[in-house]
Amino acid sequence: MSVPNLNLLRTLHVLLDECHVTRTAERLHITQSAVSRQLTQLREIFSDPLFVREGNRLLPTPRALSLQDKITSLLTDCDLVFEPEQFSPHNWRGKIVLSSSDYVAQYIFPDIVELLTLHAPLLDVSYQLWSPSYTDQLADLDIQLVSTMAPNIPAGLSGIQIGSDRAVCVMSATHPLANTKLDLTVQNFVAYNHVSVNGGGDKDSFVDVELRTLGCRRHIQTTVPFFGSALSIVSRTEMFLVIPEHIAVTMQDFYNIVYKPLPFPSVLNQYWLLWHPKYNNELSHQWLREHVLTLMKNSLYSMGQ
Repeated sequence: MSVPNLNLLRTLHVLLDECHVTRTAERLHITQSAVSRQLTQLREIFSDPLFVREGNRLLPTPRALSLQDKITSLLTDCDLVFEPEQFSPHNWRGKIVLSSSDYVAQYIFPDIVELLTLHAPLLDVSYQLWSPSYTDQLADLDIQLVSTMAPNIPAGLSGIQIGSDRAVCVMSATHPLANTKLDLTVQNFVAYNHVSVNGGGDKDSFVDVELRTLGCRRHIQTTVPFFGSALSIVSRTEMFLVIPEHIAVTMQDFYNIVYKPLPFPSVLNQYWLLWHPKYNNELSHQWLREHVLTLMKNSLYSMGQ
């Protein structure tokens, strides 16, 4: 037997309630003839008259009565399927994975965990270091939200801009050039060795492009995957480090460093929250990205305070 139209079962449900065609039609906002046609279809489906007439009322057959509880349960479940989605952070159970640079992991992720612990205490939160190679795989990865630097939102993903800044040159507060009020020159910039952060994607290759146009080159003496280790090296040596300004501002509270503008044009760093479009309309994800966005904007723009 083919699966019947659920509207037929709803008609049968009301007929069992009313035992009257006219009142059934009124409740369902259809004509009496439509109810009669549907009852004919139901009789064919169940191979039973379902109702017999006695005067002005219909009496359900034993077969019809045996169906009543089943139909009530089925229609209740169907109604639940179509109920509007409800979301309460406090009752949110499950696991989310956030991905970003090690800087975010160390200095912003704890704020995110603190917020989620307060407002979504049943939620498990994990962190994964982001790699640009994941961009085309995000649909299949267990990563719900990404914070990264990119020229724009990658094709096939959804996102919102956190903000932007430009790169600066960081050096130890005891560096010979740290306390001079003069601007950093290209000659100064290339005269000292550099440390470069290579974790999480391209962060400073534009520097070498600009230097080539000026007929210069720098010497990258040390390459490390994390901002923390790079800044620790810079604070103990006379090396330079090129990083985004908002990171340099924040890291002055943790490392003995200063920073100066670059002696050539810097590309605009644009920061995004990214996610796969499958999460666009999910209420829990909307709540999550709204709060993460607020925390990250506060971190980025604290450099202006």
